[in-house]
Amino acid sequence: MPKINIREAQITDLDDLLMLYSVLYGSIVLKRDKEMDKIWSHMLTDQYYHIIVAEEDGKIVSTCTCVIIQNITFEHRPYAIIDNIVTQSEYRAQGLATACLQEAKRFAENAGCFKITLSTSSRLPSTHKFYEKLGYNKEGLTAFTQWLD
Repeated sequence: MPKINIREAQITDLDDLLMLYSVLYGSIVLKRDKEMDKIWSHMLTDQYYHIIVAEEDGKIVSTCTCVIIQNITFEHRPYAIIDNIVTQSEYRAQGLATACLQEAKRFAENAGCFKITLSTSSRLPSTHKFYEKLGYNKEGLTAFTQWLD
């Protein structure tokens, strides 16, 4: 039986995460450089930024990112945004993404968030059903994206 560990990313996880993100973003090649290392270090030390990973036998196979946004509306309660959700194809349907998203929800609840917004570029009905099964819905919010150069 494989050993599964759900945890926050560590400084040494960057290369594994880049490989996993290549699954999410296809042919985009993410090259590691000094600027990326600087950003990575900042992300890991930011108390509002959580990169959650599922590790099986020491290999990162699933992840999501949860960012807590401070807020002055809704009684000054923050909100959370979840993005960059991906699981290696051979590890899907094993509850790993669910475990990562549950951990993200725990961070949001502990921060006192009044809502979580989950972002996905997937158009697959099965992916949408998966998120709906976890309590997310498409009602009440319309999101638009403007890509910047």
